[in-house]
Amino acid sequence: MSTVEAGVRARVVNWAIAVGVAAALLVTGISEQRSATGLDVLGYALLVAGGLALAGRRRVPVLVLAVTGLCAVGYQAAGLDVPAVAFLFAVYAAVRAGRRTVAVAASAAMPVLLLLAALASEPRNTAEAFAQARGALELAWLIAAGAAGEALRQAERRADEAERTREEAARRRADEERLHIARELHDSLTHQISVIKLQAEVAVHVARRKGEQVPEALLAIQEAGREAARELRATLEALRDDDTAPPRGLDHVPELVERARAFGLDVRLTVQGEAPDAPAAVDRTVYRIVQESLTNIARHAAAGTASVRIDCRPDAVVIRVDDDGKARPDAVVVPGVGLLGMRERVTALGGRLRAEPRGEGGFTVRAELPVDRAS
Repeated sequence: MSTVEAGVRARVVNWAIAVGVAAALLVTGISEQRSATGLDVLGYALLVAGGLALAGRRRVPVLVLAVTGLCAVGYQAAGLDVPAVAFLFAVYAAVRAGRRTVAVAASAAMPVLLLLAALASEPRNTAEAFAQARGALELAWLIAAGAAGEALRQAERRADEAERTREEAARRRADEERLHIARELHDSLTHQISVIKLQAEVAVHVARRKGEQVPEALLAIQEAGREAARELRATLEALRDDDTAPPRGLDHVPELVERARAFGLDVRLTVQGEAPDAPAAVDRTVYRIVQESLTNIARHAAAGTASVRIDCRPDAVVIRVDDDGKARPDAVVVPGVGLLGMRERVTALGGRLRAEPRGEGGFTVRAELPVDRAS
């Protein structure tokens, strides 16, 4: 059930209880009218008002406590001996909301106020007045209502604490699994990739020293080994990244651009607007999208130039990376692991990603990351 549906359901239940209590009090008051002549239109209005006030007991429990108490005293002063059921509900709601001191003080004051109201309605001896007041509100019911509210409040607090404990345990397990994967990758792949990279570089060096032409396949192996080592290091850093280590974010994008320029790609970086106070997940995703886009351009696009534009808005961060590579408008895009990873990151933050060939040639990646929904 969504939050909106739960809220609507809670409001419907609140009003149903309020209308039910008001109807019960009104029926009791009408029955009392047959034997009592003091009840007038004001008495009926107080009965109904005391019941309907319960609709707001979750939002403003103290105000509802005061309104229901005054209504009970009012119709008691009108000469009607009707149980203060609405006040009992209000005591329960106030205790459940954590306003125990106010609820206890109101409960202690109500018997005295009802006694005075009964004396004011019709002169009689104190014993008869107290008997009528006791019929309107039993102290035991007040205690029971307060105890029930406190019990439910404690149960809800324990449930919240249990939920937080489960979330913390889940986070710990996820962190442990990430570190385990990082160790396995480091112990197995790092060594093998380093061997491949070293052997390729030695072969290229020897061939050049002998004056021989270096085969294109060997150069490709050398570059692939370097790129694989860089990507593996980035993956290990991401897996080991936690709240204690500063993550790579928007401020580190210029480093990616300079690195791409060092490999011969002419990259233009434009950052427009002031960076919003975005969550760390959004900041990291901006960096990863630019990183993956530039990596794909260098590996697959055969492009000479590229542009990175980051538009910082109050409610979102928009990233666009374009290149003038070999992609054509009618080309069929087969998403690889990098593109799928970008889409998963953006979708997890409630954003949108578009990756497709441009009409004038080349490829474009555009991502929009909402700041408010991600937070």
